[in-house]
Amino acid sequence: MDAPSANRSSADLSRSTRRQWLAFAALLLVLSFGALHAAGVYGRATALSVLEQQGRTEANLKVALLRAVLERPRALPFLLSRDRDVSDALTDTAAGKREFLDRKLEELVTGTSAAVIYVIDPRGVAVSASNWREPTSFVGNDYSFRAYFSRAMKDGTAEHFALGSVSKRPGLYISHRIGPATAPLGVVVVKMEFDQLERDWHETQRPSYVVDANHVVLISSIPSWRFMTTEPLPADGLAAIRESLQFGEAPLAPLPFERQADDNLIRALLPGGGTQSYLRITVPVISTPWQFEYLVPTGEAVAAAMREARLFALLLLGAITLLAAFWLQRRQRALANAAREQAAREELERRVVERTRDLSLARDRLETEIADHRETETKLQFVQQDLVQANRLAILGQVAAGVAHEINQPLATIRAYADNAKVFLGRSKPEPVLENLDHIAGLTDRIATITEDLKALARKGRTAEEPVAVREVIDGAILLLRSRFTGRLERLVIAPLPAGLQVFGNRLRLEQVLINLFQNALEAVEPRADGRVDVTVEVHEGAVLIAVTDNGPGLSDTILAQLFEPFNTSKEKGLGLGLVIAKDIVSDYGGQLEVKTDAGGASFRIHLRKVGK
Repeated sequence: MDAPSANRSSADLSRSTRRQWLAFAALLLVLSFGALHAAGVYGRATALSVLEQQGRTEANLKVALLRAVLERPRALPFLLSRDRDVSDALTDTAAGKREFLDRKLEELVTGTSAAVIYVIDPRGVAVSASNWREPTSFVGNDYSFRAYFSRAMKDGTAEHFALGSVSKRPGLYISHRIGPATAPLGVVVVKMEFDQLERDWHETQRPSYVVDANHVVLISSIPSWRFMTTEPLPADGLAAIRESLQFGEAPLAPLPFERQADDNLIRALLPGGGTQSYLRITVPVISTPWQFEYLVPTGEAVAAAMREARLFALLLLGAITLLAAFWLQRRQRALANAAREQAAREELERRVVERTRDLSLARDRLETEIADHRETETKLQFVQQDLVQANRLAILGQVAAGVAHEINQPLATIRAYADNAKVFLGRSKPEPVLENLDHIAGLTDRIATITEDLKALARKGRTAEEPVAVREVIDGAILLLRSRFTGRLERLVIAPLPAGLQVFGNRLRLEQVLINLFQNALEAVEPRADGRVDVTVEVHEGAVLIAVTDNGPGLSDTILAQLFEPFNTSKEKGLGLGLVIAKDIVSDYGGQLEVKTDAGGASFRIHLRKVGK
């Protein structure tokens, strides 16, 4: 090649090289912008996904806490609607009845999470309230316009969230009708406030609130958002809410939210000023028409994720750029030297093979991990099935043990009567045999009654009441205890009883109550040489008090707090069902079972209605 041709070739090569580098720079610039944009989109989406998972977990925990708070007072109106003191206060206008009920409701509020408890007559006027001492007492106020009153009178029960017309404090009103629908005596109402729950939510520094079916905020960690709306209300719905005074004079204005392209993303104006972006998570509140909404701030997390993704993209793009520049330089040098080009090609092929091998190894490791995860999931399913079966067997064992515990005394007595019958048969005395068989038949009725009482732990049942002689009930209980406490019944001292004294109830069921109390008292004094159980009967106006008092060690505060709860007992072989059944039996016949205890022993006191004057 001559010199001019060589120069032209050199110039052409130089121009080609410059064009290649200019094209490479332009492509790198386009790729950089595209990679940064794609990395930002990916980082934002990843951050929002993580925030949603974390926020939904936190929201579910808060909803679980809210449901626990809601469930505690729900049974209280139902129980009070069947309370004799409440019925008496509505049917008897004497000041003493209502003052007694005021004090009783005041004590109930102190021991529960309710804000106030009050009783309304059929006209809608409050006749008794737990806040009767306060200047803002509800007594005498007309609540006939309240939805919780009208719906309870109509349907039997109601729940209504509203702003108090007297206290001006918001809360959930849980009401229950007193008496049958055909002749209602009134309504008992329990108001529940959520101040502590709102303070707990506020401490998380993340807005949390509950909205009703009309999108009105009821409970909120930000007080200024209460009674605002998440959706604009229609004119007719807004007028109806204001006319009902459910939220007082609240303007029911929309929350200061600015929705973004994604409905779950909003910008909110905070009470202290300034706006912030949030991810809105909604969770329904089971057993209510409410919905819980939880706002998770997205600004810092999304910005950090986008920075990390873009930094990673820049690092990756830088590595690719270096590789591309190196390859381009190698390619340009290859134009002048075929040998070096071949060497570069071989080097590139070698790197490709190594990378392929690494990818294959990575694929094999991934497949192994997937197989391990599937095996773990299979094992977890088997473990869950075993736990469910174990739980079922445990429940079955508790029920079977409860039945065995309660029918032990009647079965022992049946065995004693059967043995006596065999002796009398051997002596050819049929009359005592028939008498013992009659006793055995009566005890089988007792066992049937006991099993019905055990089922009543889950489903309330009641045997029809009738006049019962107190002496027969006590004698029957002692008769059944003889086989168990042979030689120790002398510790059971029965005080003289009034002649012909009768109470309302069922003999077999009341005997079951006394058997349980006598047995517990005798077991409590068994370690003491001077152990003694005194049984006294007192007659008051319209009522009979049967007291079973022992001089044993008494009951601790821990045992006393859970004394009448199922499956709670202080005995090694006890089941914790006897006192639960006994209390239910006494309550079925309009009575009460209470306990007093100190270091000198325990006294169980049964209050029953007296037959006659």
